[in-house]
Amino acid sequence: MPPEPLLAGRTPLSVNNAVAAIILVESDGYLLQLRDARPDIWYPDHWGLFGGGTEPGEDPVRALARELEEELELKLETAAFFARIDFDLGGLGLERYFRSYYVVPISRAVADRLVLHEGAAMRVFPGAEALTGLRLAPYDGFALYLHHSRARLARGA
Repeated sequence: MPPEPLLAGRTPLSVNNAVAAIILVESDGYLLQLRDARPDIWYPDHWGLFGGGTEPGEDPVRALARELEEELELKLETAAFFARIDFDLGGLGLERYFRSYYVVPISRAVADRLVLHEGAAMRVFPGAEALTGLRLAPYDGFALYLHHSRARLARGA
């Protein structure tokens, strides 16, 4: 049996600030990407959100628009900030990094015209199915859980 892609690599993984889109396709669910099974990327062969790294000094929304155009030929029309996860990797001798999440609603007609340029596959999943039936990249899984369960989140007292 070939080695698990998640654990097989010895190529260094780059760490940088990133953005990701929680793409809502009408009431159908979330558009997700099956990441390539390459050991030189974060969470190979896992489902996750579309997005990627920001360039130095690049505005996060501009980075998101660039990534969605490159990966899907999706012209970003609207993106609402949802959440940001900060990673303090000081214990590894690295700096702090973030991954910002934006909600990007699209129609089924727009989803049907998208062209996948990065990843092994793309598919729309209902929230519950994505959260219980897929191998999700952990940070994207957490963001999806927060979004899917947002009505349950307690507000500050």
